[in-house]
Amino acid sequence: MNTHVKIHRPPCPAWFRDAKFGIWSHWSAQSVPGVSGWYARNLYNEGHPMANHHRRVYGHPSCFGYKDIIALWRGERFDPVRLTELFRRAGARYVCALAAHHDNFDCWDSRHHPWNSVNHGPRRDIVGEWRRAVRAAGLRFAVSEHLERSYSWFNLNKAADRFGPLASIHYDGADPAHAALYFEHHPDTTKWYPANPSPAFQQNWLDRINDLVEQHDPDLLYTDGGLPFGEIGRRMLANFYARNAERRGGVCDAVYALKDPRMHPNEVLGDYDPAFGLLDVERGVVDGIQPEPWQTDTCVGAWDYDTRVRYKTPREILTLLVDVVSKNGNLLLNFPPRADGTLDDECEWILSELAAWFAVHGEAIHGTRPWKQFSEGPASLAAGSFAESKTPDFGATDFRFTQRTDAATGATTLYVFTFGWPQDSESWRIRALATMPVTEARLLGCDTPLNYRRSQDHLSIYPPAHRPTFPLNCLRLRLGHTVDA
Repeated sequence: MNTHVKIHRPPCPAWFRDAKFGIWSHWSAQSVPGVSGWYARNLYNEGHPMANHHRRVYGHPSCFGYKDIIALWRGERFDPVRLTELFRRAGARYVCALAAHHDNFDCWDSRHHPWNSVNHGPRRDIVGEWRRAVRAAGLRFAVSEHLERSYSWFNLNKAADRFGPLASIHYDGADPAHAALYFEHHPDTTKWYPANPSPAFQQNWLDRINDLVEQHDPDLLYTDGGLPFGEIGRRMLANFYARNAERRGGVCDAVYALKDPRMHPNEVLGDYDPAFGLLDVERGVVDGIQPEPWQTDTCVGAWDYDTRVRYKTPREILTLLVDVVSKNGNLLLNFPPRADGTLDDECEWILSELAAWFAVHGEAIHGTRPWKQFSEGPASLAAGSFAESKTPDFGATDFRFTQRTDAATGATTLYVFTFGWPQDSESWRIRALATMPVTEARLLGCDTPLNYRRSQDHLSIYPPAHRPTFPLNCLRLRLGHTVDA
């Protein structure tokens, strides 16, 4: 085996720097029960709420297991063209399809794995249909792979109940006839990366991800963790970058996103090096402006469709978005489809609210860059992975900043996102702008220029008489000269 694979990550492409917002369709057979929570693993986890649900609704997993859940996943109303248009209107500049989750099931016409969405379940090439729709809409296409963890994560399927009338009866994963889906017998059942994966599985993972790249040529590939399997992982990544460049006249504009395991001290998640790709932070943000673009991934509700969860409000989503963009990041937001491939009414309403907001405020997001500071005010989002909690109360003294500079004239436009409306006869008072050479101030969505006044320690900007109904607003300030980021 080659033990000297070198990774030559290309510079972050302009399309990713400019995109700022992507939408993810995290869709698999785990959408069928409508109760999210690692269903493919936890239906076999005796005593877990998912296991109790499965037994009540479908029966004992010795007779009805995950293979049978896959058979119920039809996707009969899946319309990627319509969904892509909804996502585009809602401000997304790239769309991500889930290619394979921890359930060892490929959502494309896999050449190296019989358990795929063409042979089973929807009997459609889900990734291929997404790719065609996304590219036709002029957006960038991304895929996520979570396959490397499946060898251990999914291995509860061979166990048996310890208690009750069916104690000691093995689940359906113990049947050798289903080994292609459930894996051969081995002892590792950890939730994280497998401790001692077989050489055959590592090679199969490599073949499958290379096949995904070969067939669907994604602009962005996300691994749910660090880079797995040592040199095997490096061979995959080197191939991803090389194939992208080959198809684009020798210039690679691909993005590989991965987690830094140091942000997950209780998990085993492979290798991380900034030379591999860009940092992804699941359900969290970083602390301050980063020198390299990065990505946070989160979901409007649960990762898979779940009828029980509370969805994020449009204001919560936009608060997260502007905080991330102000720190040189991108937001990848999951809208989980139902098993039939449609979004529920609340997801569609949220997308319509985002579309209305982006129609007015998109210029302050797409194509912008961080300013010299990202924020002002007391409210902040907690930094770190899985740090999401209730969004703090952002108010009229909290601001986030982005900017763009006109390449021809050098003129700078500064965008100031505001999270509250000043009290009667009061103004937005922004300390960071006390010495800025502002030549014009407007509120996006309003035609009339705003009055402003500079004092010794802040700039006062007076709001218009009529308050727009957006979840949050943005000031556009013209500056007299270029301001360095």
